[in-house]
Amino acid sequence: METTKLPFMSKDKKFYKTLVGLVGFVALQNVIAFTVNMADNIMLGSYSQDALSGASIINQIFFLIQQFGVSVANTLVALSAQYWGEKRISPIRTLSGYALKLSLIIAICLIIVGTFMPGLLCSIFTTDAAIIAQGVDYMKIVIWSFGIFCITSVLYAALRAVGIVKISFYTAIVTLIINCSINYVLIFGKLGFPELGIKGAAIGTLISRIIEFIIMVAYCKKDKVLALWDNFKEVMKSSKLLRKDFYRLYMPNLCATVIWGISIPVQTAILGHLSPDALAANSVASTFYQYAKVVTMAMSSCSGVMIGKAIGEGNRELVKQYGRTLSILDIILGAVLAFILFALRGPLLSLYSLNPNALALADSLIILQAIIMLGMAYQMPVSFGIIQGGGDATFTMKMNMICTWLIVMPLTFMGAFWWNLPIVWLVLVIQSDQLFKCIPVFFKFRKYTWIKKLTRDEKAIAGN
Repeated sequence: METTKLPFMSKDKKFYKTLVGLVGFVALQNVIAFTVNMADNIMLGSYSQDALSGASIINQIFFLIQQFGVSVANTLVALSAQYWGEKRISPIRTLSGYALKLSLIIAICLIIVGTFMPGLLCSIFTTDAAIIAQGVDYMKIVIWSFGIFCITSVLYAALRAVGIVKISFYTAIVTLIINCSINYVLIFGKLGFPELGIKGAAIGTLISRIIEFIIMVAYCKKDKVLALWDNFKEVMKSSKLLRKDFYRLYMPNLCATVIWGISIPVQTAILGHLSPDALAANSVASTFYQYAKVVTMAMSSCSGVMIGKAIGEGNRELVKQYGRTLSILDIILGAVLAFILFALRGPLLSLYSLNPNALALADSLIILQAIIMLGMAYQMPVSFGIIQGGGDATFTMKMNMICTWLIVMPLTFMGAFWWNLPIVWLVLVIQSDQLFKCIPVFFKFRKYTWIKKLTRDEKAIAGN
């Protein structure tokens, strides 16, 4: 790699233009896609508190499922972006094939578990029989959409790795419109349809995910850059080296995302066992927090593409400069998102029909989460985007294991069941890792040991 010293931050207009284009479309796609679930929350929140809590439980499960899909997508992007930097498409198609096969297996397993054990899964989060009943009704239908999501997310990732992001935004808009329309009709029984409540929300989500999948498949058939369907033999091609590279990076990625992802539903389960008001308040507050979070996730994902492509181009100093620039932008993004959360909490909470105690609690939780966002917006894009996207997946895995399961989770259990902390203080303990993770992430980033070239030459791939 080249070693010519470069300025601390990039002054390349093309870099910023590319970044804004990628992050803008991916963030909008993430926000709109999350709104598909948000639509369920808002409409069910005005329908009944039990229905809202039931859907909230299943959305926590969906969050965990997303981590399996995200780990596959992140692995695909990290490897493919470097090949894209070398202007080599064939390995990207083969890697996409491995990702699609793995996602299909995950989808089948999830559908089986969700179909035959919905009550058991819901009971993990609450002991309230009414909420469990609502959650089971929702899960039996919406679980199919989870499986479809796993496959669709790989198609998004494959296209994103080669800089194609607009289709994901347009698809998300169509999905949102369809989901909101069906929700309105079926939840409340409009236009002559029966009033299905939470089942109507589940049907709306399922139909919108199916249409999203169909649109993505149709687009991939016409795409001429990646051209997955025109080169289906390369997608189905078997290469020992590429398969080894994929799973060697995938396993720590999986551990990093799932180790952290499991903790979120567990923490929600603890709140759910404390009181129904705590569960409802956390559901509402977390919904708005998730909106801000999906923007940081977009920054994380696009950082991985930018860093991976730079590594593929072979310029080490450019990779370091891109990393520094992105990390500064992450801090600015965190401050903006925190301010938005704090300033808009009143109008947002007015959308919900909660009892006074749950509403006051939700307001306090949003203020707390605005503070937490300052840390998350830095450490997540740097650890998952820059460091992991640069080829070092083991650091994030180890950090999440130590911070989440050796520090945060023990403190959460003690705070809830030994010290009987107030809900707001308990949530602070639960989310505290988003603040103190910034320290190890900063020191790891500044060492630049995360810059790893992951590509193979054509002769090596052909021989295996």
